[in-house]
Amino acid sequence: MSKYRSTCLIRGDGGRAIRGILDRIGDKWTLLVVATLDGERMRFTELQQRIPGISQRMLTRTVRHLERDGLLTRTVHPEVPPRVEYELTATGRTLIEPAVKLAEWAVDHNPDIERSQASYDVKHP
Repeated sequence: MSKYRSTCLIRGDGGRAIRGILDRIGDKWTLLVVATLDGERMRFTELQQRIPGISQRMLTRTVRHLERDGLLTRTVHPEVPPRVEYELTATGRTLIEPAVKLAEWAVDHNPDIERSQASYDVKHP
């Protein structure tokens, strides 16, 4: 991104939109939920089973935030017991490609970052 473009993005609202979105997608669970729903519709329990370590409470909070943000839909089927399914919206699906790129960047550059951290830690005990 050019310096001019990044300056324009920040000046528009002081970076508030960027910080808000990064806060949402940068939390511990959001990208895992989005990636798990990529191309699939799932029930809550299936979603929870596919995301190791997520509690019912955190999954509930995460899907509520994603629904509020318009990144996923929650469909309640009028059955007994009620069946609830989640799936990505069109906007939610647009998050997959940049998320994959970021994940690939992290994997590719993690060895360099770890070396830099170790070097820094030696110099600054």
